[in-house]
Amino acid sequence: MFFTLIRLRYINLILLLSVITPNCLGQVNQLARFELAISENDENENFNVTSLDQEGILIYHNLFADAQNLLELIRVDTSLTEIWRGYIAIQRNLRVSHVKLNDQLVFVLLKSSTPITGNFQVVVAKVKDGTYGIYDIKNMIPFDPTDFLVTSQGVMIGGYFNYRPLVLFYNFTTQTSKILPGFFNEQGEINQLKLNENGSVDIIVSANNSQRKKCLWIRNYDDEGGLIKTTVLEPEVTKNLIFGRSAKMPNDAQVVAGVYGNRNVKYSRGIFVAEINQLGEYKINYYNFGDLQNFFSYMKAKKVNRVKDRIERKKVKGKKIKFNYRLLVHEIVPYKDKYIMLGEAFYPKYRYADGMSYGAGMGVRGEQIFDGYQYTHAVVIGFDTQGDLKWDNSFEINDVKTFELQQFVRIAPGEDHIVLLYFYDNLIRSKIIKGNQVLEGKTADPVKSKFKTDIVKEKDTRNSKLNYWYRNHFFASGIQTVTDSQTGNDGGYRKVFFINKLKYQ
Repeated sequence: MFFTLIRLRYINLILLLSVITPNCLGQVNQLARFELAISENDENENFNVTSLDQEGILIYHNLFADAQNLLELIRVDTSLTEIWRGYIAIQRNLRVSHVKLNDQLVFVLLKSSTPITGNFQVVVAKVKDGTYGIYDIKNMIPFDPTDFLVTSQGVMIGGYFNYRPLVLFYNFTTQTSKILPGFFNEQGEINQLKLNENGSVDIIVSANNSQRKKCLWIRNYDDEGGLIKTTVLEPEVTKNLIFGRSAKMPNDAQVVAGVYGNRNVKYSRGIFVAEINQLGEYKINYYNFGDLQNFFSYMKAKKVNRVKDRIERKKVKGKKIKFNYRLLVHEIVPYKDKYIMLGEAFYPKYRYADGMSYGAGMGVRGEQIFDGYQYTHAVVIGFDTQGDLKWDNSFEINDVKTFELQQFVRIAPGEDHIVLLYFYDNLIRSKIIKGNQVLEGKTADPVKSKFKTDIVKEKDTRNSKLNYWYRNHFFASGIQTVTDSQTGNDGGYRKVFFINKLKYQ
């Protein structure tokens, strides 16, 4: 049953038209801006956004009141003009976990903040007018959701119980739930839940086989959670498949790309690409980090030369090339007749109790306090449908440190080039590549604010994110403290949640 969304008064919208500048090789055009004012005393900064593709953007926000808790939803169109907004009363112990768009409907997964219950709620709102319905999902197994996916028949919720991966399927028609077959038996890690164009779902899990080798289990389900087939990718004798993501080929075959390691599965030694045919037969290609042409290009020139000299000496002596990295693989996207894999390298940082910090490799005695994840660079790999590597490139992102692992770099493929972008500390960094070549080095453009007199320092921007939107558009969002230069630093400032519309050309 659907209910009418409560409509609230109109909020000020700020449209910011970009200044037309002469064409250059690459340019970030900032086409519009949307702001929501945040009270100076309001510490609740949990504003989040999700793309509605060409229907705009959904803003969702938890409000905690004495009488009840509310979920605020606001839809803006592609010009960042508000279309509708309103509140939905939710249980006090529920928080937003994931949001997905499917067939003109927005699905908001609400999870319990208390670990003693495994129940969920799903709010389903119409993109057109905001009318909504709520489904209660009863679940006897308490777990935190890490993945969320919507099929034509229901939703799939992935997570862990006692270190064992599981995926819960809830059917909207029967309003019943079940654990998908093939889960809840062994320890492992969910790598991906992916909805295919034919309506089926691929779920990739990395786990040990009977020989204690880390393999990838690729299970294919129908839209009601029925298991169709299982394919197990097994590595060479001396290798482990740590993490992988998949994409479908035009001939209905499948490509899986990710990272492999040797004995220590916390660190990867290189990239693997597997091609799986419709019979489940596969071939895996391995590419050591040392064999990639531009993997170390994020370093300073002198250090890059030292590393490459070291690699050549080892090759001449017939020794193995060993580089250990922590690498998150985020995307595999089709590009012309090839595929692009995007990943990001990082390492955990720690600090002393007295405030000094050090990297993961320095090993210091005494109390260690986790101080966030330091990103080093993004890795971009181009390969064909047979899994053969065609080119590689990188993008330095060593100015990013975060306490929660997430994707920063996004890709914008063009006809004869690829743009790499990320947003951090109020600056949009970009780089343009073409295969192994760098057409334009790293540049930085500040996010434009409302008025010419506005001043936003880098550290005055928090929760900054850059996301795909529609076609070749992106949107940047976050929380800012903006100062009016005419009033001075001691006054005339405002705290806002913002969205900026971007187009790279």
